[in-house]
Amino acid sequence: MKLIVQIPCLNEAQTLPATLRDIPRAIPGIDVVEVLVIDDGSRDGTAEVARRHGVEHVVRFPQRKGLASAFAAGIDACLALGADVIVNTDGDNQYDGADIPKLIAPLVAGEADIVIGDREVRDLAHMSATRKRLQWLGSWVVRQVSDTKVPDTTSGFRAYTREAAMRMTIISEFTYTLESIIQAGKRRMAIVHVPIRSNPGTRPSRLFSNVWTYIKASAATIIRVYAMYEPLKVFGLIGLVVFGGGIAVSLRFVYFYLVGEGLGHVQSLILAAVLLIVGFQIGLIGLMADVISGNRKMLEDLIYRVRRMELRQNGAAGGPPPGPDRS
Repeated sequence: MKLIVQIPCLNEAQTLPATLRDIPRAIPGIDVVEVLVIDDGSRDGTAEVARRHGVEHVVRFPQRKGLASAFAAGIDACLALGADVIVNTDGDNQYDGADIPKLIAPLVAGEADIVIGDREVRDLAHMSATRKRLQWLGSWVVRQVSDTKVPDTTSGFRAYTREAAMRMTIISEFTYTLESIIQAGKRRMAIVHVPIRSNPGTRPSRLFSNVWTYIKASAATIIRVYAMYEPLKVFGLIGLVVFGGGIAVSLRFVYFYLVGEGLGHVQSLILAAVLLIVGFQIGLIGLMADVISGNRKMLEDLIYRVRRMELRQNGAAGGPPPGPDRS
């Protein structure tokens, strides 16, 4: 069984060596352990540092594309390299690499498709109380929309089986953490979580400039992904609320009409008509979006089949073909 540890990096030349040192190279149940660094357009020589420290594979972007793109490129590269298990961790040494055996144990035992490392945020001394509360709230929202029980949905320390990785399609340009959990939940994958250790932060986050920026981007990601997988629920509920408002205003007009004051409330009739029409149109949008969602599911299945074919071809040829930015 082959394990590849992928590390998305942006200017991590200082912290990457410590991250690499913590990665165990001998794990029970694993025959081969390799490391893949995805250099997201770094300007501090991160790729060169990775090679000097024995990293087997490096994928480098000429310019920054973002964490989600780096993660997705890493998954594609790991699959092309024949990984049976993929572990994702951060290049800033936030997560303790010695916990990798614990993280992948449920996958090796065949008990899960995805394992999320739980930092047990409530007990972290180096995280502020405000961030703890926001993290708890965000994780609660993701659990509701994804039908999962992951306590730490923003954790980047996670492991995937080959099958789970092949089923993953990331479209967000912000972060992969929330989208991948919602996707996995909607596809009824087996997701478990294990407690892990985390190190104090070595630098401010490069993903967002402040907490409110992160909240807005995360909320937009959650709504967008949920609407993609449950469009009829989202638009149907909105349409029902608007249509119901139109019914309520209509009943108000009928009441005043029956008591002889209808001429003084014509504006209510106009508002009711607008609300009824808009509510009906939103419902139709939900139906159309549901059809589009069905087509998306077929496209995702097609991507999965293409990945399986590429995996077989690469295995038959003895490995993936070299790319211009891969070494």
